[in-house]
Amino acid sequence: MSHRGPDNGSLVTHINKTQDLLRVPMKKIQSKMVQTTEEWLRNYNLESLQLTLRHLINEGSIILNSRTGVEELEFTEETVTNFESRLSEVIDLYQHQVQWLLQDSRKVFGIIKGTKVGLVVDVSHMSYAQDTAGLLDYEQLCYKKQLYCLSFSTEISPLWESPKNINVHVLHEARQWIQQLEPGRGCNLLKALKHVLMMKELNSLVLIVGSCPDQCLEILSDYAQQCMLGRKLQTHAVIYDCSNPVSLVILKNLAEAVRGRYHCYSSKGENFDSSDVHLLLRESRKAEDLLKSIKQTFQRRVGGSLRIEDASTEFANTAPSNFLPKPPKHEGPLVIQTPCIPAKTSTDWLKTNGLKAKKLNLYQVLAPNAFSPVEEFVPILKKTVSSTLHEKAMMQFEWYDGTVKNIHVDLPVLYNYQKLLAEMVRIYEKRIDWLSAASRRIWGSVCERRVVILVDISLTNSMHIIHIQHSLRLLLEEQMSNKDYFNIIAFGSDVVPWQLELVPSQPENLQNAWRWVLSLQCKGSRNFMSALRRAVEVDFKDKEKHKSQGLYLLTTGIPDQETHTVSAYVAEVCRSFDLQLHVCLFSVMEDIDSSRIIPARYASPTETAIAFKEIVQAANGRFHWFGEAGIFESDDITVIVSEMEKANTYSQKCAFLVESLKQRSINQSVNPFIPERDSNVLMKKEKRRPQNSPSPKPTALSLARMYVKDNDGAERNASIRVLAWRPTSAKAEIPPAQTIKEWPQTESKRKHKPRKQLEFSVSVFYTDKGRNVGTAYRKYPKITCIRKSVPSVTLPKKEEICSSKEWLTKYSIKKLKLELPRLMFGPGCTHQKKTVESLHKKVSAKYCTIFPSVEINGVVKHLQFQSKELEIYTEQLEKVLQRYIRRIQWLLSGSRRLFGTILEANVCVLIDTSGSMDSYLPHITKELTSLIWEQLRKNEVRFNLLRFSENTESWRECLVEATDEMCHDAVQWVSRFHAHGNTCILMALQKALSFQGIEALYVLTDGKPDTSCSLILKEIETLRKKQDIKIHTISFSCTDRGANEFLKKLASQTGGRYHCRFGDVDGQLAAHRLLTEGLDDDDDPVLPAFEGDDLKKLTQEVAKGRSFLKQAKSLR
Repeated sequence: MSHRGPDNGSLVTHINKTQDLLRVPMKKIQSKMVQTTEEWLRNYNLESLQLTLRHLINEGSIILNSRTGVEELEFTEETVTNFESRLSEVIDLYQHQVQWLLQDSRKVFGIIKGTKVGLVVDVSHMSYAQDTAGLLDYEQLCYKKQLYCLSFSTEISPLWESPKNINVHVLHEARQWIQQLEPGRGCNLLKALKHVLMMKELNSLVLIVGSCPDQCLEILSDYAQQCMLGRKLQTHAVIYDCSNPVSLVILKNLAEAVRGRYHCYSSKGENFDSSDVHLLLRESRKAEDLLKSIKQTFQRRVGGSLRIEDASTEFANTAPSNFLPKPPKHEGPLVIQTPCIPAKTSTDWLKTNGLKAKKLNLYQVLAPNAFSPVEEFVPILKKTVSSTLHEKAMMQFEWYDGTVKNIHVDLPVLYNYQKLLAEMVRIYEKRIDWLSAASRRIWGSVCERRVVILVDISLTNSMHIIHIQHSLRLLLEEQMSNKDYFNIIAFGSDVVPWQLELVPSQPENLQNAWRWVLSLQCKGSRNFMSALRRAVEVDFKDKEKHKSQGLYLLTTGIPDQETHTVSAYVAEVCRSFDLQLHVCLFSVMEDIDSSRIIPARYASPTETAIAFKEIVQAANGRFHWFGEAGIFESDDITVIVSEMEKANTYSQKCAFLVESLKQRSINQSVNPFIPERDSNVLMKKEKRRPQNSPSPKPTALSLARMYVKDNDGAERNASIRVLAWRPTSAKAEIPPAQTIKEWPQTESKRKHKPRKQLEFSVSVFYTDKGRNVGTAYRKYPKITCIRKSVPSVTLPKKEEICSSKEWLTKYSIKKLKLELPRLMFGPGCTHQKKTVESLHKKVSAKYCTIFPSVEINGVVKHLQFQSKELEIYTEQLEKVLQRYIRRIQWLLSGSRRLFGTILEANVCVLIDTSGSMDSYLPHITKELTSLIWEQLRKNEVRFNLLRFSENTESWRECLVEATDEMCHDAVQWVSRFHAHGNTCILMALQKALSFQGIEALYVLTDGKPDTSCSLILKEIETLRKKQDIKIHTISFSCTDRGANEFLKKLASQTGGRYHCRFGDVDGQLAAHRLLTEGLDDDDDPVLPAFEGDDLKKLTQEVAKGRSFLKQAKSLR
């Protein structure tokens, strides 16, 4: 028998006890029917009554068939008969329960839960007045504690101002009120909800609706969810005699959105539906299917017993998940292990164990013996001469920056280096084996200290629930004991967290989590977004205060939501915080029959992997893809493999160097016309030859230097002659001769400042005749080095609450000293032409064409940067541009998208509610609610609200503190907005400017004011002379160019900012693509031409940076 939990009063220990339990008089059961069907089924479902296949199989015994050698399950006939009998009785019980639900007022209204009930009646359809009065007579409402009644059509009409305690007089008054209700027009359900949800005393809400609501489902569900957040308010929607299918869908979905129940009744007997009845019928069908399956399966009778062969195959069609193979001790307690070493990602591990960290980079090893080719320009030869001595004595090797170096090959060093490389490769192979074992094969390496595990338990995973549970068991046993905090969130269509928040990783918590995991059942689709939002907004609500936080997702398929939506969300929540999302994708076997299960979205395994890679990239996480055959792809393993390939490449280059050296030795030592036995004699002669030959070039150079030192006066005369010489051609650019009068000054300078004696230098060279040495004197002009290195940029991760103008004064490209012309093209690299007197014209230097040239503002300049410096500049500029784009994303998120950023501590928000705003008010109301909570409350801003049309109305008479109570009240006031009249901006501005202590106004409007624009600007300027108050203007869906120009002038005149949400959607998409796809493409994507001041300035800075980036890449 399988393990059973503690006895809760419904535990069955004997077959007869089940029969006794099922024979309880219906009257006794009905006395408890104040419970909903969901609550009732907790005690009377098949699992609680131990009437599932698993319980039946546990009562059988396994025997081995001696004839066939196949294991069989054997049951006594009495066992199977009793089980069938109990199933039949429980089916009858479910039918009786359904009949009970269809009696009295329950047939019309369903079961009413709660003790303090709010009854909301739609009077646009009055055929149910008599039934509603019956609801008050019977056992439904008369046993409640409090009652509140409200009728609605276009307007609302409450019976009392507040809920009343239920007694005979209150029920009688309510019945009379129902009888006297008169039909109305329209069904303004939203208005009724706004009124009744203000009654905080209520814990149950009954909506009786007979026609289609005036509002759409989105508006109703969004408002209801926001108001019910944090409240235990049970909602019950009753659809009465409504033939409109749209109203049925709206009310059912509204009830499901707020986790309530629905009941659909028709007096004609059509379209009856109820969430309570639906649950009962579903459980009844499960029992009927099980009974039918048992009768079909047990057919062979052997001596009063029943046998089935290969039970797992026979029962697969009924409950496949019950027969999945389980690992040994699958349901036993965890065997918790403590990790020996702290977990690290492969990237972090390579920081201490990589080739570069171990100083085993090939270029690090070769650097002491690497020399750049020597080149020098000889004026007398008029060309650059390269040294050939190093090329003959050393090997030429291409360096990492593309240049060629002369390498002295030290064979023992290279041999030892290759041994070290082989040893490192073995270490990397061990690391890969370690990453491919135990729980790391499934989850990778869990490195963070605060961890939330997201587990996919959608219906498509029904055949893999054992795999999922076992994966979680391995993780809890092996990698979670040394974490600080953790939580597990399972999700299908609904999100099911193990705990309400993170808990310490203590052994008892790990054991409790495992017991919870064993109870998981697969159902619904993959609502990944809801699980992710729950984890971010609840478990990681203080993510900015903590370090090392990670989300680990175990899933088998693509989420219900679109990939770009998920990517944009994770990019926003993980940005600027130490929070990463890692994906563990489990590829299931293709041959499993899942034809009955249709996922919400389908994608092939490859498409699913590509989608999750994009999500992981946006979240700075890691991707791990595995299946029963092994690991298909893992970021941790890929990094290690890349390091192994690098080691292999280094080893091959070493082998190439050694082989080239051997080949050169053979070519120099072996003459094809000399026998092999004489080659040694030739080598000895070659070795002795340098000893007998006269000293060549070095000796002559030394003699020349000695000659110059001993004949200082002759040197000076010779230098005068050389400097007085002029070229016969203007192609060679040599400085003009200096007059002799300058020499005394030079002598005096040498006496006082001996460090400047090296004003003239001597070049020594061989002449064409013999081994004679010549000298040439050349005066080097004093060069001031003005080159600037690329600065290292550090930008703040957290967004600062300031305007883009203020932000760019600290972090613009100019302030960060990353302007390309200033860095790369100083005054010393300007292309110049000099006048040659003999030719009477200006000519360019002969070798100007050798150097890269760029035209900057009409001036030709030569490139002064090396390729490595250009690469560093490109990296720094890309880093800055990515930070700009993340700030653009921040400005386009939340309430900042519509209202911009609230900067001041004392503000008033002015909302245009004129007639032209009618269609936009629901959206503005929603955004204004977000503004109140996201910016005003969070930043503790003292504020007031003011609406204006043909007249003005302020929420308060002065500025108030942004407390929770005040914010709730402000949201309620905003929800009562209605559009009418003209646009009287001047009156609104005058009233807002009169508030004491005001610092700034935020004005949202959709068009021109009714009065003259110039008059308003003049009046405001007069008012601002008394007090310096900024006015920020917000253009909402305004296509009138004149109106927008007025708003820009008003903001500019008062020192405020102009904001317009034009292009916000395109901007979000372009910013997301720039961050995910990179900045390699210079022209795509392009940010839209924003009109608002903040976004416009940032976009211009991004465009400037991209132009510099494009130019820098072209120079490389």
